[in-house]
Amino acid sequence: MAARHTAFLLAAPSSGSGKTTLALALMRILAKRGLCVQPFKCGPDYLDTRLHGIASSCDGRNGTGINLDTFMASEAHTKEQFNRHARNADVSVVEGVMGLFDGADKAEGSSAEIAKLLGLPVIMVLNAKSMAYSAAPLLYGFRTFDPGLRLAGVIFNQAGTPSHYRYLEAAAKDAGVEPLGYVPPNQRIAITERHLGLNTSPDYDREAIIDAMAAHVADTVYVDRLLDLARVDLPQTPEPPVPVSGQAGSQKKIIAVARDEAFNFLYQENLAVLQEHGEVVFFSPMNDRVLPEADLLYLAGGYPELYAERLAANREMRDAVAAYCLQGGAAYAECGGLMYLANSLVTADGTAHPMCGVLDLDTTMQHARLKLGYRKVRLGNGYPGELRGHEFHYSGIERQGRLQNVATVVTARDEPVDTSLFRAGNTFASYLHLYWGERRDFPAFIMARQ
Repeated sequence: MAARHTAFLLAAPSSGSGKTTLALALMRILAKRGLCVQPFKCGPDYLDTRLHGIASSCDGRNGTGINLDTFMASEAHTKEQFNRHARNADVSVVEGVMGLFDGADKAEGSSAEIAKLLGLPVIMVLNAKSMAYSAAPLLYGFRTFDPGLRLAGVIFNQAGTPSHYRYLEAAAKDAGVEPLGYVPPNQRIAITERHLGLNTSPDYDREAIIDAMAAHVADTVYVDRLLDLARVDLPQTPEPPVPVSGQAGSQKKIIAVARDEAFNFLYQENLAVLQEHGEVVFFSPMNDRVLPEADLLYLAGGYPELYAERLAANREMRDAVAAYCLQGGAAYAECGGLMYLANSLVTADGTAHPMCGVLDLDTTMQHARLKLGYRKVRLGNGYPGELRGHEFHYSGIERQGRLQNVATVVTARDEPVDTSLFRAGNTFASYLHLYWGERRDFPAFIMARQ
């Protein structure tokens, strides 16, 4: 048996088409109508999910954005994640990643693959600046390329005037795709979208910015018709639990998780797994002076380079973290967390800021180069099977002492990369952002190394 549900996936021909603006605006529009909105994000993104959580609530209480990624997790796990979270909502809004068919290898892990897996209608967001009837063959190609995909409608972004939209509307109809309105250019929205995810200060008024996006979009997008097209079936009863590689132990632990403006790249399902292993307590490396007593310390990624001066100035916390790790406490750090555990962090202006000194290395933002991509990780030290994750950073290791690498890391296409997963005592650290929603024994493995 299945229950009817409203859900759709926003996709585009490429990145930069306006998916995030439309997703945030539509989530806020629907939330203001009194609907319970469940946001999802295709792919490994940990920034958009935070913004989704804000946009899907109209009373200031942040919701939770959920990642859907068929490279980092199995199809069964992805379906279970979607159905479990969507079941408690009135409408589910899924933001795609990159272009509709862009995946880790061809369309593997793409928005199109996820839409087909979950039976979701796709709403295209097409940047129509400097385009008119040429939209027809473009849309026709996306509609017919994969017969298993349901391209239900299109919203034209950057359509300058109502007359411009009429040309685009005719093109969509001739391509067999229903036009659902347009979004005129708005420079303020274009600028603020880029900075929404970069500015992590609690004083930054995201609520007002998202409200402005919603008001702008509501005038020219046919939201009611979109909802009419977005009817799907959900299982009425929960699916059987997805098999996992291990179960949490019965003894509850205390898990200290860094979370503040500098450390906030967290997969929601990773946190859920940590809660199966113990009580999660949050602390701020920037603002707190005392590290909570813990059986596991988790330093997630974030923007330590933007707050390097404040992190360095909090000597009490740096000393506490160093003492915990150097005295054998179990710790796992990723990306920004690795930078915090290093000896120093050199910012783009050349200033070296002292960090915790747990890892014998220095990181730098000078000569920044993007390192990006999915990763497969095979750990040593007796951990069975393969972990998967994602790498995204501009900083690099400027100097490295003698550190033990305990993993073999390759790309989605099994090409070797020079990324390491370091171990120093019972501290594990890497530039990798691992997803352990389907490897629920991973925290226990880290804690068991003492």
